[in-house]
Amino acid sequence: MVGTQRLRGMTTRTRPFTISPIDAAELDDVRTSFVDYAGTPAVDLCAVGGEPLRCCLRDARFGEAIMLFGYRPPMPRSPYSETGAVYVHRHTCAGPADGAYPSDWRGRPQVLRAYDELGWIHDASRTHDGTDPERELEEVLAAPGVVQVHSRNILHGCFMFVAVSRR
Repeated sequence: MVGTQRLRGMTTRTRPFTISPIDAAELDDVRTSFVDYAGTPAVDLCAVGGEPLRCCLRDARFGEAIMLFGYRPPMPRSPYSETGAVYVHRHTCAGPADGAYPSDWRGRPQVLRAYDELGWIHDASRTHDGTDPERELEEVLAAPGVVQVHSRNILHGCFMFVAVSRR
């Protein structure tokens, strides 16, 4: 059951899940070495604007220094492990503002790929149209056997963030 909390006289809904960007230590390694975990060189770029940044979970603004590299999301090694290109700030950033669903990505259709404890894709996986992503995440994470969900772009299949249940 989802709880509520009081915040400055308002009742707000407590999210039963946590949304996480790419781990800061892993980002520091790539920013320093300029190679991803597989030894592939990262690419320095100047943002045109709109690139989804997996370090702070927002879209890049025109002119920001960003980089592109191959990333394998955290999960047990399995036949479903995969690597894909991700954008991040070139230099350390503050990370996500508040842990909420990324506001720049609200309204953006996504694939919610659910995984079980072995790292296998779970049947609870689905797409959503972006209108109520929190509800969609809650439903997928509530399915028996789901331990994490990767949000991914529909068109390119790129990893956006990982969500896990707080239960």
